[in-house]
Amino acid sequence: MPSNQLPDPQELLARRRAALFVQVQCGQITAKEAAEQLGISRKSYYQWERRALTALVGAMRERALGRPTTPRDVQKEQLQRHVRQLEKQVQELEKTVNLHRQLAELNLSKKNS
Repeated sequence: MPSNQLPDPQELLARRRAALFVQVQCGQITAKEAAEQLGISRKSYYQWERRALTALVGAMRERALGRPTTPRDVQKEQLQRHVRQLEKQVQELEKTVNLHRQLAELNLSKKNS
């Protein structure tokens, strides 16, 4: 976060809630104390705790390594194949043109001899 920007109040509140949740899990404070500090009921605290644990488990799932796969662009793939085919054709035509030039040079050298 840039130093000239104030922290987001929602972010600060979420961090405070998370810190209290960790303190309860570590046995430093009770759920009742955390609820009191947050100004909520114990029942609400336990609902938040359940959400936090669900999110934590979700974050701990294995994920595929590397970059996420990008969706296939079928039209782009077809165009790329077509370009490769055209490049091969150009190479073949260049070879043919070179052969014609060489033959023309041979014919000229025969006539001049």
